[in-house]
Amino acid sequence: MANESETEISSLGEFGLISELTRDFKSVNKSTELGVGDDCAVLNYSGDSGKRTLVTTDLLLEGIHFDLTYTPLKHLGYKAAVVNFSDVYAMGGVPRQITVSLGISRRFTVEHINELYAGILLACEHYGVDLVGGDTSASVTGLLISVTCIGEADEGSIVRRSGARDTDLVYVSGDLGAAYMGLQLLEREREAGAGQADFQPDFAGREYLLERQLKPEARRDVIAELKKLGIHPTAMMDVSDGLSSELLHICHDSNVGCRVYEERIPIDYQTAVMAEELNMNLVTAAMNGGEDYELLFTVPLSEHQKAEQLTTARLIGHITKPELGSCLVSRDGNELEIRAQGWNAFKPQQQ
Repeated sequence: MANESETEISSLGEFGLISELTRDFKSVNKSTELGVGDDCAVLNYSGDSGKRTLVTTDLLLEGIHFDLTYTPLKHLGYKAAVVNFSDVYAMGGVPRQITVSLGISRRFTVEHINELYAGILLACEHYGVDLVGGDTSASVTGLLISVTCIGEADEGSIVRRSGARDTDLVYVSGDLGAAYMGLQLLEREREAGAGQADFQPDFAGREYLLERQLKPEARRDVIAELKKLGIHPTAMMDVSDGLSSELLHICHDSNVGCRVYEERIPIDYQTAVMAEELNMNLVTAAMNGGEDYELLFTVPLSEHQKAEQLTTARLIGHITKPELGSCLVSRDGNELEIRAQGWNAFKPQQQ
């Protein structure tokens, strides 16, 4: 327990904690071109202007990031791999290898872990990625999954969070809020069926929401279309913690502001229906829900005509000067300050 002179981790949040822990670390190897602070680290082992190695890692904890009451192990394995692939695509790269490390409690059998790895295998086959190593250990708190993904990119293809400039256009792929609504649906049915051995959850007409939560996909199709159209984003991130959080990361790292428009936020019909059913604010869910794994990126205004041809992404706003701040423009024209209300692993109320 922290005393009055100590700082609660929850007051910093995930990214604040990372900054606190790594502020004294300086890169001493020439091969480290980009360290902590983006979707991937960028390494250059050849010392030339050719390929770069991208490295990212994710940690998933039972009871924090997933609930095995309603998450099939095969789906969990697939998702654990794909969310790492998404980080590599968000840097403009291609995932090539992963390592998987597990902490396993005694309640799991060999058959259980084989089912988890069946999902990892499916993801690797679908995205052309090799499993090349990992580690296993006993756990006293449930299941822990740590995946590290290694990718590659041409030097000129790498996109960081820090490149957005005033007047750039802001795009996001796919639709937002569906994964969050899928989670709400699963939680609702879990609570409704608590203590009932023969309970049958009602997911009719909500299959898309479940898929977005349990089996997300990395948007390599967006990267392919950008390349086909000759568009090189100035900044890019995947939407894992929520659109609001990712917008603020890009604005902070690029020293800019932004305006995004409520009426342009892409939302699927099933998401809208579920939000109404649960009496939840639809835009709040889309802005802050997280786990969509869509790509958020900025494009120079000079490439507007090219960007108009995008079929995988939609224009939602534009970058401004930093002194104008970051705002969501409502349908009636009011400007609302964007706040990072997405996922924060250290908030005590989150499970």
